[in-house]
Amino acid sequence: QVQLEESGGGLVQPGGSLRLSCATTGRTSSTLSMGWFRQAPGQEREFVAASGWSDSSTYYADSVKGRFTISRDNAKNAVYLQMNSLKPEDTAVYYCVADHQTRTVLAGHGYWGQGTQVTVSS
Repeated sequence: QVQLEESGGGLVQPGGSLRLSCATTGRTSSTLSMGWFRQAPGQEREFVAASGWSDSSTYYADSVKGRFTISRDNAKNAVYLQMNSLKPEDTAVYYCVADHQTRTVLAGHGYWGQGTQVTVSS
């Protein structure tokens, strides 16, 4: 099965940048669409960004457009999230999601990582 491992979370000041990484592990070979969700305490799970496997299509939540950039390495089935101009409201646990269809990733279905904490605070 597929396992996801996020890394790169941490503490950053408002206006700063952070880069998250998500790598797949497991014995099952897959071609995966991948994306990111986040959840702050007391808040609903929120879609952040996603990227298809076979094309260059990308998707972003309105709240992060122009600030976050998703990219991927298909050979590694890895995905990255470059976060710039970070705001306190970006504080959340960020989760990597992967599945065989972009539409299912967008819906929050598939394999989930354990999450990495991002804290934006002065």
